[in-house]
Amino acid sequence: MAAQLNFVSSNCDDSISGASTSDVQDRLSSLELRVQQQEDEITVLKAALADVLRRLALSEDQTASMRKTSPGKGQPALREAYSLSCITNGSPMTRKSMHSSALSVARKETLSSAAKSYGLKEQKNNPEKIEKPQEKETDGETQSNHQTSQSSQSPQPQRHTPENKNPTSAKSVKRGSTIERSHSSGWEGSDEHRNKMLKAHSTSKLLSKHKSSDKSKEPAISQAQSSRRGAYSQEGDMIKMFMRGRPITMYIPSDVTNYDEMKSELSSEKLKLEWVYGYRGRDCRSNIYLLPTGEIIYFIASVVVLYNVEERTQRHYLGHTDCVKCLAVHPDKIKIATGQIAGVDKDGRPLQPHVRVWDSVSLATLQIIGLGTFERGVGSLAFSKADSGTHLCVVDDSNEHMLTVWEWQKKSKIAEIKSTNESVLAADFHPTDPNTIVTCGKSHVFFWTWNGNSLARKQGIFGKYEKPKFVQCLAFLENGDVLTGDSGGIMLIWNRTTVESAQGKGPKDSLFLQVPDQFGAIRAVAEGKGDQFLIGTSRNFILRGTFNDGFQIEVQEPGHCAEFHPSGVVVAIGTHSGRWFVLDAETKDLVSIHTDGNEQLSVMRYSPDGNYLAVGSHDNFIYIYTVAENGRKYSRQGKCTGHSSYITHLDWSPDTNFIMSNSGDYEILYWDIQNGCKLIRNRSECRDMEWYTYTCVLGFHVFGVWPEGSDGTDINALCRSHSKKVVAVADDFCKVHIFQYPISKPKAPSHVYSAHSSHVTNVSFTYSDGHLISTGGKDTSIIQWRVTEKNPLPSNGNNLEQNAPSSPADGPTENAPVS
Repeated sequence: MAAQLNFVSSNCDDSISGASTSDVQDRLSSLELRVQQQEDEITVLKAALADVLRRLALSEDQTASMRKTSPGKGQPALREAYSLSCITNGSPMTRKSMHSSALSVARKETLSSAAKSYGLKEQKNNPEKIEKPQEKETDGETQSNHQTSQSSQSPQPQRHTPENKNPTSAKSVKRGSTIERSHSSGWEGSDEHRNKMLKAHSTSKLLSKHKSSDKSKEPAISQAQSSRRGAYSQEGDMIKMFMRGRPITMYIPSDVTNYDEMKSELSSEKLKLEWVYGYRGRDCRSNIYLLPTGEIIYFIASVVVLYNVEERTQRHYLGHTDCVKCLAVHPDKIKIATGQIAGVDKDGRPLQPHVRVWDSVSLATLQIIGLGTFERGVGSLAFSKADSGTHLCVVDDSNEHMLTVWEWQKKSKIAEIKSTNESVLAADFHPTDPNTIVTCGKSHVFFWTWNGNSLARKQGIFGKYEKPKFVQCLAFLENGDVLTGDSGGIMLIWNRTTVESAQGKGPKDSLFLQVPDQFGAIRAVAEGKGDQFLIGTSRNFILRGTFNDGFQIEVQEPGHCAEFHPSGVVVAIGTHSGRWFVLDAETKDLVSIHTDGNEQLSVMRYSPDGNYLAVGSHDNFIYIYTVAENGRKYSRQGKCTGHSSYITHLDWSPDTNFIMSNSGDYEILYWDIQNGCKLIRNRSECRDMEWYTYTCVLGFHVFGVWPEGSDGTDINALCRSHSKKVVAVADDFCKVHIFQYPISKPKAPSHVYSAHSSHVTNVSFTYSDGHLISTGGKDTSIIQWRVTEKNPLPSNGNNLEQNAPSSPADGPTENAPVS
């Protein structure tokens, strides 16, 4: 056959060198013959490999019958005898086989085909022996995540197991307690493991799926193999997780006697939303109102807040799935309409912009309007007034800023028209004419006449007045004229035919109040109780007071991290410039100021006894300070040098001798602080170390929090409770998770909570573990959660998330602005 193939190849070469019309057909025939011969060889090879699989299955059955009479423990699955080749970000990562001769990828693909051929034959006779690979199922619920089963594309992490030189004997390795590991001849004989064997050989499916999927960046978790020549070294067992092609090695603690038997379960603790700090004023207008109940209504992130200032309580409407952008109050002062922007969930599925109409007393949703109608988001909306709020007008954020009119109780769209290509900042119904709508925005004021299913536009003419850059707000006077305010500080009065200046039209005893620049521009004004009024500003403040009141605030350099001294007397704050301050927690007086480098400080952590402070910087260093006089005196002791990227997280050991740190390059490093901030090279020595806090996002005890398809940026922060029972996680998909600690298995289940509308930047438990605080990114919100048991005792209160008012754990001071 080899001679025949050489003859064919020679003919092909000759025909290529002397190409002619008559030789083309001969070359094609030769190539077809050559391909057919190779296909025949492949078929023979498949048959041979199928026979090998059959023999292995028989051997497995024999071993199973022998195990019944002499049972063993800790038997490895087939995945310990054969390797898989995984693709992460398009880069192949191949683990060595425990078989004496390693198979190439081509042979593995052939083996996969043989396995499928053999599997089809076996399935006819024994259908129960073949298990179909399970694809990942997506769970759209946000309250719990029960994905506990492994996908066929994500091999489970396994223990670091020495390879037996003698194929007929089993070795025992002792670390903490004896763990028996048998050789490949001791495979379990159950149908489940036989199916795992066939699935383990199906690498061609695994490769094709990873190559054709955008989610190939999934962190591959593999078993770390030890040297062929040696038994267990003092490094012991380890887990390797690959992130963007980089291996992350995590050593299994000595007290874990059988990693395969470890389980990840849902925690018994849950969260309830208790208090929301913040207000969205930077890019929204007319979004603060006083309700008859005495509550101020406004929004931040995806939460609409009803805040009773006098009783210091909050209620929350949680129906939205992304950022709330606008708000309108029905004429009856009970029904509320709120509109949200478009977004995507963590699986990439679109979240459509829409309007929700709901009851401010019961917080029950009455209608959901516009799903599939609006583009990008809802920018402005208003209830009609002359017909008792039967209709709702909505302007979306599309390029044409579509204006639609709805009979909201029937979810019926009555009229629709393109308004303008310029920004629209406000829209409102005329208070006495049910067929008139007024909109304003960039350099325009439009008067709309609504008749049936049509809308006719009439543009306001500025005439002798200079056309402003923006007409930012509008209101109706008692006679039905329209009052507008623009970016030039001019107020104009409009009727159907003319426009005139409003200057000088006010009463002689008009009062003026200037809001300090620190608060930003005024974006919303609403009536308060008595002579009070409410102001929302572009820097996300809500101010409450009268013309006789004053406002004052102290603004320092923007902070990026903070940490209280264990005594609670002082707090350290790190900034973006490398400077950090120590302030008195009660008086807010400056106690100390230091500078480390000129880059952003990302993490600060006091030692448990308060005698040291570690400062992690974006210059890749950790600066260590000794602390004296109860947190009021600092002197630098040393600098930890060794990270290749900026510091992201760090934790102290309880004895203050060691630090564990993570970096932006997915490193896990350990430092001996008492011996000159020395890097511990042999990381296996640190496998049994305890940590006073656990905020590092990479490590054996927490690697199960990372989701499938992660690119290394999906988890922003985590925090273990002081009781060491649960871990809270802040992710990049606006969610807060609660896991049961430890999380040392992939795809660990969690409780999932929504309230933020941007990436969650940090989470932290209070000292008593009674509350959890989470911070948002672009939504600039701080949310306080109450930690509850899974099955709390019944109480007279209603569900907090729907009805029950809440108060902050350490509520804001009486005069503090909501910011």
